[in-house]
Amino acid sequence: MASTLSFFDNSPGGLSVMFELIRTGGWLMLPILICSVLSVAIILERSLALRRAVVTPSGLATDVERALIQGRLDADRIAALRRGSALGRVLAAGLACAESDPLRVREAVEESGRHVVHGLERYLNALGTIAATTPLLGLLGTVIGMIKVFAAITTAGVGDPQILAGGIYEALITTAAGLSVGIPSLMFHRYFRGRINELTVEIEQQALRLLEVLRGRLPR
Repeated sequence: MASTLSFFDNSPGGLSVMFELIRTGGWLMLPILICSVLSVAIILERSLALRRAVVTPSGLATDVERALIQGRLDADRIAALRRGSALGRVLAAGLACAESDPLRVREAVEESGRHVVHGLERYLNALGTIAATTPLLGLLGTVIGMIKVFAAITTAGVGDPQILAGGIYEALITTAAGLSVGIPSLMFHRYFRGRINELTVEIEQQALRLLEVLRGRLPR
């Protein structure tokens, strides 16, 4: 990740190195740089949004069950619960139709759960696309650089190593830049997928417990 974040070094030396790499690497460095910025932004945003305290606050389900049993849940509290967290949104969906048929309650909870999971997966497709695309951009830069090398050999022969080194240098820069963005993007994409799976299971467990309470199966 250090290679990716080096693009954001604000020191004069860091900026000069960045612009030199972009200039030397060719036009393909621009989309790679854009992907780098987007990747860092998505990683930071999802790291904050997928915190357990934000998605499934500790003790929330227990407090809801206690309030439900004691008859302290009204429309305003259910609305506040829905706005509070992803878990609260799922629980509020079941509480909003608690007096309906049990099948209708389950359907409401499942529908809300699908929307919640969709929200948790926000931007992950973009991050996965960046992880898959940036190494290919680097590979394309490698191909273009090697084409320049062989074109130089065709026109000038092998007598000028500086011409040959320029094309190889460009190829190596774009390849390294693409990998430096794609590898951490892929790692965080897989990490966030695993985190979402864990949070989804926890939300399902709390929702099922609420359904049992609504059906009167738990001791009151």
